[in-house]
Amino acid sequence: MKNIIVLGAGMVGSAMALDLAKNHKITVADLSLTALEKLKVNNSSISTIQLDVSNIEKLTEVITPFDFVVSAVPGFLGFKTLETIIKSYKNVVDISFFPENSLSLNDLALEHNVTAIVDCGVAPGMDNFILGRYNEELQLTDFECLVGGLPKHKKWPFNYKAPFSPIDVIEEYTRPARYIENSQLVTREALTDVEKVEFEKIGTLESFNSDGLRSILFTMPHIPNMKEKTLRYPGHVEYISVLKSSGFFDENPISINGKEISPIEFTSKILFKEWKLNPNDEEFTVMRVTVKGTDNKGITTSIIYNLYDEYDIKTQTSSMARTTGYTATAAVNMYLEGLFIEKGVFPPELIGKQKECFDYILNYLKDRNVIYQKEIIS
Repeated sequence: MKNIIVLGAGMVGSAMALDLAKNHKITVADLSLTALEKLKVNNSSISTIQLDVSNIEKLTEVITPFDFVVSAVPGFLGFKTLETIIKSYKNVVDISFFPENSLSLNDLALEHNVTAIVDCGVAPGMDNFILGRYNEELQLTDFECLVGGLPKHKKWPFNYKAPFSPIDVIEEYTRPARYIENSQLVTREALTDVEKVEFEKIGTLESFNSDGLRSILFTMPHIPNMKEKTLRYPGHVEYISVLKSSGFFDENPISINGKEISPIEFTSKILFKEWKLNPNDEEFTVMRVTVKGTDNKGITTSIIYNLYDEYDIKTQTSSMARTTGYTATAAVNMYLEGLFIEKGVFPPELIGKQKECFDYILNYLKDRNVIYQKEIIS
């Protein structure tokens, strides 16, 4: 049993804490007392600390006694938080999905003899594990990930709910999307190249460009075609594009009656109520990961992993929290059991290349009824 601290008591952070508490002593830190009190109701054995992670000195003091750190803070706080964790000589699994390049902290992690597993959710996360595994078995030519988390019950106009803060979701819609096509880096606006895609149990969804490749742009430069696209119900992109084109996502403040107001902060406040995923809202996560390449006999093969996961009524845990959080807790336990001991910053594709680690993650998720269906097309 290890003494672990989870930074963040949101929907995903809480799910991770509850899962880890089955085998470890868990403390959760968050700025929100309400979130911490709610977590204590679900498991009184979990200790809680009110903490503002932007206070670097206090963060360093709080994490010092712990054996391991899990970071589930909002994206805009993620990079600095991870940097502080590494400087504190603490091994860490991170799901904050910050916009900065996590690999820039690799030298710092090596200097402090730390293992930092980053981007360890469903996507980025599990799709990276899959890519890393089959990069060892095939000469890959193509990688595609289609992924989305959606409510079961549609509500006009957006037909969308999120376990994350609206500002993090809006980041998906505003950050330029990078992908690799014919071995060339292509940068396009997010929300472009909308395509209709059919999924069993769901029907038609629309996919669009988003900046989801992240670390694999740097770790897998030999693959000539790589793309990630986000999935939403049909019509969602049009409504978001109207807001974006009308300036609702602009960061520069505007003056209204003598007061400076940031449009994106205003929009985020409005959308918080519209997009808030309430604890009992039923939702699902859908993902389709396709890798294509040739084997050592020259045979072209496509490997497809399909995920469809729903809100767990019994545990009242959202699918996005399960698929994201349990991938991270799998990595925590994988590390603590000694399956992966390398030092530095590691996105999942650099861990998935080790079959023992890849199988451990899949089996851990399967034990929690998060099941990836594998299909091979030759």
